[in-house]
Amino acid sequence: MPSAIALPGISGALINSPERQLFASRDLSQTRSLVGDIMKPHDLHVHGSAQQVNARMHHMAFGGVSLNRLKYGAEVNIEPGPLDDFYLIQMPLSGHAMITSGDQSIGSDTDVASVLSPTDSTVMRWSEDCDQLMVRIDRMLVDRAVGALRGRMEPETVRFQLGFRWRECAPWRCLIQYLSDCSNDPFDASQYRLMVAQIEQLVVSTLVSAQPHDLPVRKIARCPAVLPRHVKRVQEYLRANAGEPVTAEQMALLAGVSLRSLYAGFKEYCGVSPMQYLRSLRLDAARTALLNEPDSNIASVAMRWGFGHLGRFSAEYKQRFGETPSQSVGRLG
Repeated sequence: MPSAIALPGISGALINSPERQLFASRDLSQTRSLVGDIMKPHDLHVHGSAQQVNARMHHMAFGGVSLNRLKYGAEVNIEPGPLDDFYLIQMPLSGHAMITSGDQSIGSDTDVASVLSPTDSTVMRWSEDCDQLMVRIDRMLVDRAVGALRGRMEPETVRFQLGFRWRECAPWRCLIQYLSDCSNDPFDASQYRLMVAQIEQLVVSTLVSAQPHDLPVRKIARCPAVLPRHVKRVQEYLRANAGEPVTAEQMALLAGVSLRSLYAGFKEYCGVSPMQYLRSLRLDAARTALLNEPDSNIASVAMRWGFGHLGRFSAEYKQRFGETPSQSVGRLG
């Protein structure tokens, strides 16, 4: 059982629940294969003939994002080459690693994380005591978000600066705390698609805003007015798909305008952003469920409609409808 590691500014243990342990192994070939199933096939070699791996890995998936914790228990050389299909943020909880990715090289330790970009060929050496917390993000989630932020209709691959002083970045620390809390609770991501989609967007937007990269978001001239038909098209789509995962990029593509222009249009014609408009629709749907289902579980209804924080859900609900969720339960049933 791994020790419960907590870092300054982060309370509690970081993904160490027995339910999230993927494997524990002293076999090098098995370890290489099991880690490769989550990441990608790679070369893995123990440094020195006297050592043997004593590896263990924890894993929790949130759609196209996963939180992982990996320790090999021996000094190892790792050669994944280009990651191809994902971005990877590696945060040592103990020990250190030497990492070369593309034309960048760093010494990564408990203060400096590494952000691996998919197009850069990577080689690493982890120390025997290196215990890493890792966030894996599907490449298309990041590329679509960056394309939309730059006013493009197509995804754009971004290359991040390799070194990341993550503990100095409050939004990223809060994000890691949230993901770890979810991973250590009996949270079934498959039951809450809306929450998973929101987690994906939160992780991507936090990374893109926090870490320098080679595609700075251009300032896009604000359109003085978006044609009403574009706003109406998105409104109709959101009404029909409020129960489905919907991203801001999808809405911009549907509207046929940049994300910036879509937001400007909603602000002008609706007084709220598209995501706020969608949140209102989901509050309405949650209210309908509570009113018509006498045996409603408030927490389950809230999570079903994408509200992961019950206290915030209750406050928004009361502000919108003038009563608490518990006062609504079964009133029309």
